[in-house]
Amino acid sequence: MTHQVIDWIAVGCLLTGALLSFAAGVGLVRFPDLLSRMHTAAKPQVLGLILILIGIGLRMWPESHVGVLVLIALFQILTVPVAGHIAGRVAYRTGRVRHDLIAVDDLQAELEGDGGTR
Repeated sequence: MTHQVIDWIAVGCLLTGALLSFAAGVGLVRFPDLLSRMHTAAKPQVLGLILILIGIGLRMWPESHVGVLVLIALFQILTVPVAGHIAGRVAYRTGRVRHDLIAVDDLQAELEGDGGTR
């Protein structure tokens, strides 16, 4: 591939990643409850960041700093779901979740089944 084609692919990744990150920011402001806000903070934000890192990596390809970008993406993929899960359980247990917006509440049945020790 020529450098110009790679540059256009990088620009496409950068713009798409920026658009997803912007949509995540709008969702944080606009969504009504905590769980919806957590979802929009995790899913599109991580995908947007990965697309931005791919775009930067395509622009930096001949250099040796691409490994750092891969590590950043890997750590985001590994840590964001865990942090979201922990924050969601804490929010549920402290009563900060709107139960009228939950269609299926599997956690309530689990907590009632074992006395809430988990």
